[in-house]
Amino acid sequence: MAALPPLPDLLPPAFHREEARLRIRAVAASYRQLTGKPLVAGTGDIVEAMWHSPDVILAHGREADPQFFFANRAGLAAFEIAIAEMIGMPSRLSAEPALREERDRLLARVGAFGFIDDYAGVRISALGRRFVIARATVWNVSDAAGRPIGQAATFAAPPHALAR
Repeated sequence: MAALPPLPDLLPPAFHREEARLRIRAVAASYRQLTGKPLVAGTGDIVEAMWHSPDVILAHGREADPQFFFANRAGLAAFEIAIAEMIGMPSRLSAEPALREERDRLLARVGAFGFIDDYAGVRISALGRRFVIARATVWNVSDAAGRPIGQAATFAAPPHALAR
């Protein structure tokens, strides 16, 4: 098996840019608006809190082939991937080819209902490790003006990611 990529402690420089911070904050704001609960605990910088959350938090945009624009430390550990490879990667690659139709149905369901909090499925890391996610919440992300900008997911980090 290939070596695991390093897991940065500090918020990556790309997430310090104001445009990125606005999108990432929208992930948390949309979660609160749709579920009535905060995405992460704390009163400090929401972007830092999301980065350090022990739960996986991922978000992709609305491109024809949606690309990840956010993954936190737990997400990078779960998918065994470096931040430079994850950001901009088509999110469909987080599922095996045989499971992508199921993933597409999930995203359509989220699109219709705003969010779901009962998703379970199998994902694959960049190193080929399959892992189960359960009780995932997946939701639509909108900007401050209410315009859709993507979708996001959060779920408990799988055991292999907790060991990092």
